[in-house]
Amino acid sequence: MDTFSESLKSWRQARRFSQLDLALEAEVSSRHISFLETGRARPSREMIGKLGEALQLPLDAQNQLLYHAGFAPRYTARSWDNVAMAPIRQAIMHTLSQHAPYPAIAVDRLWSIVRMNDPARMLYGQFGLAEGSSLLDLMLSDFLPPLIENWPAVAHHSARRLRTESAAQGGVPELEAAAMHLSKVPAPQGFETGPVVPTILKTGTMRLSMFATIAQFGTPEDITLDALKIELFFPADSETDALLRAMASAGG
Repeated sequence: MDTFSESLKSWRQARRFSQLDLALEAEVSSRHISFLETGRARPSREMIGKLGEALQLPLDAQNQLLYHAGFAPRYTARSWDNVAMAPIRQAIMHTLSQHAPYPAIAVDRLWSIVRMNDPARMLYGQFGLAEGSSLLDLMLSDFLPPLIENWPAVAHHSARRLRTESAAQGGVPELEAAAMHLSKVPAPQGFETGPVVPTILKTGTMRLSMFATIAQFGTPEDITLDALKIELFFPADSETDALLRAMASAGG
């Protein structure tokens, strides 16, 4: 997709919008959408912004549309040590640290760990995970299945999440490859009866059952933040709660 017209049409189809659907969302005529997709009309920067909002495009995808239309990118991707990111770093670390004694991590668009709190370092450090580690590499390895008691269910739901995130970003080969790998795991038997599917980690005499919530920044204007996710893990039973608190006390 190296032209604006091709990119716009591809994203519209990926979002399952008709030209009329997109026209209504962007508050333009369907004829104008047709002209944009055939190259008979050129978009303004303002029109690209409207289309990006209507299609709920990631910020880097909106930059690509601007580039293909001959405009300079609007959004930057700041590094973590950029001075403008200081309040963001503080907010992330506050969220992670306040979640103790439960594990919490922040991951980027390719599921690499950006930040961890102390409980996460203690727990996941046993498996070689640290800031900068790739969760995708871990999923593609043979390391996890023996450690996760309900691996088929976890693999199934992880594959679904990977595909959903890939589709939202217009297709990410790394996420698709991991989803394909996990899809080869035999389907879980029976039906889950709880409100969530926990990850049941078992190693030695330790058994932890946890589920996660995922948070994102609500008004990102930076590509790095647009893809960042904060994962907060919670105990799924009282035994796990007690064990996590004991581990945190021992580590403190």
